[in-house]
Amino acid sequence: MQRDSFAKFKALIKKSENSVIVTHWSPDGDAMGSSLALYNYFLKIKKKATVIVPNDYPEFLFWLPGNNKVLNFQREADKVKKAIEKADVIYTLDFNSFKRLEKLGEIVNESKATKVLIDHHQQPDKFAQLWFYDVKACSTCELIYDLIVGLGGKKLIDKKIASCLYTGLMTDTGSFRFPSVTANTHKIIGDLMDKGAIPNEIHSAVYDTYSYHRMKLLGYSLTEKMHVLAEKNAAYITLTSDELKKFNYQKGDTEGLVNYPFSIKGIKFCVLFVEQDGIIKLSFRSKGKFDVNTFARTNFSGGGHINAAGGKSNLSLRETVNKFLGLVNQSDFKV
Repeated sequence: MQRDSFAKFKALIKKSENSVIVTHWSPDGDAMGSSLALYNYFLKIKKKATVIVPNDYPEFLFWLPGNNKVLNFQREADKVKKAIEKADVIYTLDFNSFKRLEKLGEIVNESKATKVLIDHHQQPDKFAQLWFYDVKACSTCELIYDLIVGLGGKKLIDKKIASCLYTGLMTDTGSFRFPSVTANTHKIIGDLMDKGAIPNEIHSAVYDTYSYHRMKLLGYSLTEKMHVLAEKNAAYITLTSDELKKFNYQKGDTEGLVNYPFSIKGIKFCVLFVEQDGIIKLSFRSKGKFDVNTFARTNFSGGGHINAAGGKSNLSLRETVNKFLGLVNQSDFKV
């Protein structure tokens, strides 16, 4: 854990005039929830802020308060560059390396603005001047909540902020079932509910919005593309770019798919391989002590958390799967 004092944050916020909030490539619920929660907090204290994302994110997050003000670098590069040029502070949320921003990372890195890291992923790069970092936090939204409270802004948390924070807490914990959930997590949830967050409505907005094609893709993935390695307590799913096209793939349609094999008794390690944008994107999940962060960093140019990580491969899908199987089938490999 590394957290600079609230006094430093107060001083920085007080003197700043143009803040930028940026999150990682392919933003998820925690990325957008934390970014828009911080954005709405800045609005409450009458501070100018702009939320920037590197690329598109799932439509089931478009309902989040402030979503219509988000700038997308892939579609609005000029506006993004101007916002970063004007920024005196850049808040980097839910990522630990500029590599997670792809091309946007170069622009953020070159900016003279003060960099603030707010994150819970392991082994962050040392690019920030101020830190609010804790790997034990269940989500970046938990850290944003702690920051706002620490700044004396608990009374300013309204339904908009609470709903954004609840979304990140819910999505990054698998609806509160991951080991990262603590008693403190539930205390925060209780406070967010008191502030106006409505759990059943938020859950429905995120999880009950499947398209017909997404549901068909889920069924196809589980019946035709899931492979179980029972002796290794592992399972994996592969999807080609042609298969995604077949099911009219939209951003977010594979969200959560990697977790489904955990429903099989004995499975403790799950991997999803997706062929997309000319590379193979991998998602890793585990139960117990098996460290998928180390596995992803060592073998697939990735990283994340002990029980949840991502990676990528420039090999073909078949070559990537064969590489994975070679690692898993080693005699000393244990989950």
